[in-house]
Amino acid sequence: MKIAFLTAGGIAPCLSASIGGLIKSYNSVFPDAQLIGYLNGYKGLLTGKKIFFPDSVKNNTKIFDKYGGSPIGNSRVKLTNIENCVKEGYIKDGQVPLEVAARQLMEDNVDILHTIGGDDTNTMAAELSFYLKDNGYDLTVVGLPKTVDNDVYPVSQTLGAYTAAEQGAIFFENLSNENTTSSRQLIIHEVMGRNCGWLTAQTAREYRQRLDTKEFLPEVLIERSRWDIDAVYVPEMPLDFDIECERLLNLMNEKDCVNIFLSEGAGTETIVKELESDGQEIQRDAFGHVALDALNPGKWFAKQFTKKLLAEKTLVQKSGYFARSAAPNKKDLELIKLSCDLAVASAKNGESGVAGLNDDNDNKMELIDFKRIRGGKPFDVNQEWFSSLLSEIGQKN
Repeated sequence: MKIAFLTAGGIAPCLSASIGGLIKSYNSVFPDAQLIGYLNGYKGLLTGKKIFFPDSVKNNTKIFDKYGGSPIGNSRVKLTNIENCVKEGYIKDGQVPLEVAARQLMEDNVDILHTIGGDDTNTMAAELSFYLKDNGYDLTVVGLPKTVDNDVYPVSQTLGAYTAAEQGAIFFENLSNENTTSSRQLIIHEVMGRNCGWLTAQTAREYRQRLDTKEFLPEVLIERSRWDIDAVYVPEMPLDFDIECERLLNLMNEKDCVNIFLSEGAGTETIVKELESDGQEIQRDAFGHVALDALNPGKWFAKQFTKKLLAEKTLVQKSGYFARSAAPNKKDLELIKLSCDLAVASAKNGESGVAGLNDDNDNKMELIDFKRIRGGKPFDVNQEWFSSLLSEIGQKN
């Protein structure tokens, strides 16, 4: 029995623990199985680079829980993007990525493949599974849904998202102290979330819950209002810029600082149109996604708000890499264990799919058909807790 793992896409606070969780489950189900890790996701599968897990690793799975990142590396590779795979040197001109990947799995005699990633990773896994079956090779593929954005249909909670929100809140706990460095201070906390505002909203929620546990000294500058959040902007919610500027200007005049939580995907379309109208080329990745690091939404918003709020000092800080690189917290570890146990049980029975909480069936942990997995699930801004949060900070939904 040969079982292979690969992690792909951006990292999240679950990859290492998921590998450990799968190995631990297999120690009971298939203790003598040979375990393979393809290095750097689909890149390693295409280039044949892999490692084998010895018994010393099988016997120390708890260590995986203590680390963020991936013990076998990640990459963003789209198997159906032939041009990009040739350009990056993963395959030769004239080769087809799916064929190359399938051939590698066959040469390695892999019986079960576990993919840990977001919608792109798991849809690629599905394509690979279908291709192999069409060519007479029966491979069981079971994916685990990870992404800090929490935006995969129909998964109600992706692995790593809980931790990313908690870590983003911790990040801002330190950053918020910058409000004391200047008068009329504007702080923009840019949070990951290309098309979905869940992480930004949940990070704001976590931060304000942590704020509830703190003591303040309003007799001096240590008053809650200066540390509180004044605005939360997510892609799913329209932004009336003029009305918000008026509201935030009043707050700036009142408490001498403004704190904004900004989803990196908020306002992206507006920024892209503005740049393209100026003749600037927009960078995109292998999946066609706008390269948000190059676009820099936080910088664009900072420029607009600094002028309107008469800010004397503006600080834009991104918590993304800090948050997504963390080791998983207790809530994520519990979810990872449930997911890994189901993934291994499904693989043992020869069933392919994605092991996750099914949004369409009362959030039950189930094996979800690959064909139902897709990205772009929006954050529901009408949820009671989010509406209450906005009401408390004086922002209209």
